[in-house]
Amino acid sequence: MNKLLYYIVYTWMYLHALLPFSVLYVLSDILYCLVYKVAGYRLKVVRNNLKNSFPDKTKEELLVIEKRFYHHFCDYFVETLKLLHISDKEMRKRMQFENVEQIKDLMKDGNSVLMFLGHYCNWEWIPSITLDFQGKDKDKILGQIYRPLKNKAFDELFLKIRSRFGSLGIPKNETLRAIVKLRKEKKQVLIGFMSDQIPSVFNIHYWSTFLNQDSAIFTGVERIAKQTGFSVIYLDMEKVKRGHYKATVKLITDKAQAEPEFYITETYIRSMERTILRDPAYWLWTHKRWKWNRKDVELVQQHK
Repeated sequence: MNKLLYYIVYTWMYLHALLPFSVLYVLSDILYCLVYKVAGYRLKVVRNNLKNSFPDKTKEELLVIEKRFYHHFCDYFVETLKLLHISDKEMRKRMQFENVEQIKDLMKDGNSVLMFLGHYCNWEWIPSITLDFQGKDKDKILGQIYRPLKNKAFDELFLKIRSRFGSLGIPKNETLRAIVKLRKEKKQVLIGFMSDQIPSVFNIHYWSTFLNQDSAIFTGVERIAKQTGFSVIYLDMEKVKRGHYKATVKLITDKAQAEPEFYITETYIRSMERTILRDPAYWLWTHKRWKWNRKDVELVQQHK
């Protein structure tokens, strides 16, 4: 049944991926009406998140962000479908990376790099950074941490999409084990972490103010960086225009083990916040980012 479901969904998605972007964006506009105006998909969550994140904005200003978010959210969906049928040349034109040479410099002496990412713009296009690694650089392992889906058919399908440009998919629960294995094999890695969402309750070790709210912050990247000595960067994304993005590599540290506790994590969350504030419409507001508060977390952790 899983295989059958996989082939049905894959065929449906692939047929859509064959369509030119101009047609896909017409479909996106139709999807916007269905998702936002008819179904109101997670509308209560979006409105609550926006209201708490921007307490100084008027209802009219928040409504503008809300509508622009849903338009972009539907664009994100059709753009992700397009990954099943898009040329390297087309992707290079639409997803541009700046300052990639800094990553290459950090990896010159056998070092590896951890890359902070966020659910901003179209994060599914970020693995195309592999196209900027040519010649000997192709020997380097470029990986991304992902959360496996419960449905095996959909999990296999999305893993296929996300590995379109040759990156290695690493299940979230196997992150450290995979990194240790790659180190033993003396492989250099560039691994991306989506770190802007809420950690699981037993992995909450740090709190900070994020978008005007007391927020539990994911610290896994910092812990791995301190254990391994890997360099840490942040990828700052911007939407240039519809279907075109720019991502700029920004160094957080190349001396992770010498940094004060939570410096790396705090630097990331401030960077992510600046990215969102530049244009809030392109962040994933449908996620229940603030479902935990400190008191509840302390109670749960005490009774572990």
